[in-house]
Amino acid sequence: MEKDRTHSKKSLLSWIFTFAGTKRPMYYASVFFAILCVACSLAPYILIADIVKKLLDGVREWNIYFQECAITAAFWVGNAIFHMISTTMSHVATFNVLANIRKNLCDKLARVPLGNVIDLQSGTLKSILIERIDSMETTLAHIVPEWTSNLLLPIVMFAYLFRIDWRMGFASLITLPVGMLASCFMMVNMSERFQNAIEKTKVLNDTAVEYINGIEVIKAFGKSKSSYEKFVVAAKEGSDCFVEWMRDCIWPFTIAFVIAPSTLVTVLPIGGYLFMKGTLSATDFITIIILSMSVIAPLLTVYSYHDDIAKAGVIFGEVGGIMDMKELDRPQKNTQTPRDNSIVLKDVRFSYHKNIEGETKKEILHGINLSLPDGSYTALVGPSGSGKSTIARLIASLWDTDSGSVEIGGVNIKNLSLEEYNRRVAYVSQDNFLFDLSVRENIRLGKPDATDKEVEEIARKSGCYDFIMSLENGFDTIVGGSGTHLSGGERQRIAIARAMMKNAPIVILDEATAYTDPENEAIIQEGVSHLVKGKTLIVIAHRLSTIQDADKIVVIKDGVIDAQGTHEELLAQDGLYKSMWEAHISSKDTSEVA
Repeated sequence: MEKDRTHSKKSLLSWIFTFAGTKRPMYYASVFFAILCVACSLAPYILIADIVKKLLDGVREWNIYFQECAITAAFWVGNAIFHMISTTMSHVATFNVLANIRKNLCDKLARVPLGNVIDLQSGTLKSILIERIDSMETTLAHIVPEWTSNLLLPIVMFAYLFRIDWRMGFASLITLPVGMLASCFMMVNMSERFQNAIEKTKVLNDTAVEYINGIEVIKAFGKSKSSYEKFVVAAKEGSDCFVEWMRDCIWPFTIAFVIAPSTLVTVLPIGGYLFMKGTLSATDFITIIILSMSVIAPLLTVYSYHDDIAKAGVIFGEVGGIMDMKELDRPQKNTQTPRDNSIVLKDVRFSYHKNIEGETKKEILHGINLSLPDGSYTALVGPSGSGKSTIARLIASLWDTDSGSVEIGGVNIKNLSLEEYNRRVAYVSQDNFLFDLSVRENIRLGKPDATDKEVEEIARKSGCYDFIMSLENGFDTIVGGSGTHLSGGERQRIAIARAMMKNAPIVILDEATAYTDPENEAIIQEGVSHLVKGKTLIVIAHRLSTIQDADKIVVIKDGVIDAQGTHEELLAQDGLYKSMWEAHISSKDTSEVA
């Protein structure tokens, strides 16, 4: 798939502020309150140092100490309050960011050619859209306010230490580079390690989805053990990569986070030496001891986010990879208006499965030229894999042609917006998807503002009303995820009713009754035939007897048009269609005898 790489090159902060939307000011406010929070956590150290200094100076006014203790307590309370306000605001903004990212990804996938979406494993998409985006919540909610504030205020504190005594300022910093050096070993191959973990997680998700979706076949063919073993291997490899990563990092991590905050290891001996030499006063020495213990912890907090930032970068890279996928070439608004609903394909070529470099693996259609008049009924037939469904999907604008054009009413569909095109075309495929809603709401998707009466009326006209009413709760029956509570034929009948509810001037039925029995198929066809009068109808059917009365039958073979004409004209040509018809009649007679 082709990419322009614009999103994949974005920085982490760019992602955050791009998708923060109206909540962006909340991030700025959270940084402000986070700075107040850290200031409130550092101020008590300064007050305690001042109290010690006064005690050493012999101050005996207890009201002064009481006031400073009260102020210290107020700062601790302020620390808790400002932390609560900061994190609340950053979390609200972050949840808005994650929601906007997910919305943008879903909108993007709707604009991407269907083939490119199908090439992405469903487990991988699910993992990115749910788990991996969700895993960034803690990082995004804390990194903006806490990383900024915890970096800024220790710098101010170090400046204050250097103001007291520059020698002790350096002394308080000695352990920091030693700890940072140890932590550098944690970063060796971190990018590769995390990418490996991501890949292993992808495999685990894909294997889990495959196992669950294929459980019926697995049980039917007694492959439970071998299929389960595949999942076990994926799960073990997924856990092993994390365990090995953590095992390699545990010692550098421990050394870094033990040595870096141990400022007293250097401050006490150096300060003691300077005190004995008479170049450092006792009050300054004690003040520096107290303050030095407060400056490293915020820096460690900053450093602790380094790993999370790197992980977020990888995850945003995946999100950016999806956002950079090539979209269907359509304008936001129509540049031309079709004169009618005729369809013309001119020298159309198309290939499935382009790899990431855009190289084609297999061309399916080889220069298709086809004209379908406005209001005509056209049937596409041919052997399995001949390309008839591909033609239907190109007309439905689910893919873009490699070359050539598809025109509606004399206008190239690339000059029509997706919104306008979707209004004009109703497409029903063999494998239809129903949402985990009621039958009524699934049909209403064809026309969101339809009344209950309109939904029931379209069900009657589509020949679905009686079967729907036989369900447990009639139109209010919940169909289950992907319509699993219904049979394949029942799902198709509801999908047809949904398409008819759309009332589009162009209707494409891609083997839409493949799962229905002949009796119900006849009922559906009778109902649909009345609903599609005056519309441009394209039908792909595996039962040739159902399309005998088509205005034109187009025979597709190996990606080219083998013949076209009426049923009688094609039978008279003694070609592929005649042999297909004879095979169909033979199998029909055999089934009737049986």
